[in-house]
Amino acid sequence: MDDIGKRILYEDNHLIAVNKLPSEIVQGDETGDETLAETVKQYIRKKYHKPGNVFLGIPHRLDRPSSGAVLFAKTDKSLSRISVMFKDRRVRKIYWAVLDAPPPEPEGKLIHYLVRNRKTNKSSAFPENRAGAKQAVLNYRLTAATDNYYLVEIELVTGRHHQIRAQFAREGCHIKGDLKYGASRSNRGGGIHLHARSLEFQHPVTRKIISIAAPPPNEVLWNVFRHAAD
Repeated sequence: MDDIGKRILYEDNHLIAVNKLPSEIVQGDETGDETLAETVKQYIRKKYHKPGNVFLGIPHRLDRPSSGAVLFAKTDKSLSRISVMFKDRRVRKIYWAVLDAPPPEPEGKLIHYLVRNRKTNKSSAFPENRAGAKQAVLNYRLTAATDNYYLVEIELVTGRHHQIRAQFAREGCHIKGDLKYGASRSNRGGGIHLHARSLEFQHPVTRKIISIAAPPPNEVLWNVFRHAAD
């Protein structure tokens, strides 16, 4: 377990937010790999000298290969309230993505209809509605570019399975390292250049506005774009 304390973005009696690493899994699956949730539980258990089980609710998730801000709930009350806020789209979610081609316009909105294939764990984006599809909407703007890559800032309007990855792939723009959605090469370690940059919401208990920002991974291309975006 790494020093999780250095990745804590926000913490109070009700919530804790952590900067997830690429390829880290939020919640357990068939791989049996150690999860971010369990790592956070261990951190809470050690910091507060809590014996026995530690409650930690998971109101949302990030794709395993992506990185960035993940919010957990430390109490039942905060979990139920923040889960409703995510469901009702009252949490503002900003992502950064590094693409291998420029988006259709420097700034715009993407609207597609996503069909999820659970066998392949992949979603396909279509321009028109069809049976079993869910509408996917996001806003984006191009913020920086190098000779080969393009940084876009994305605000999610909906929260569909692999939404950002599938929608930009449909437009011929692949997230760096994302082999599943058409990238030409993988990244070392299996991560992709998709980062949950920030969360903003009204605290479910105190009602204060909370803004959480996660720095991208310490990696060459991310460092180039981080300085450009700042």
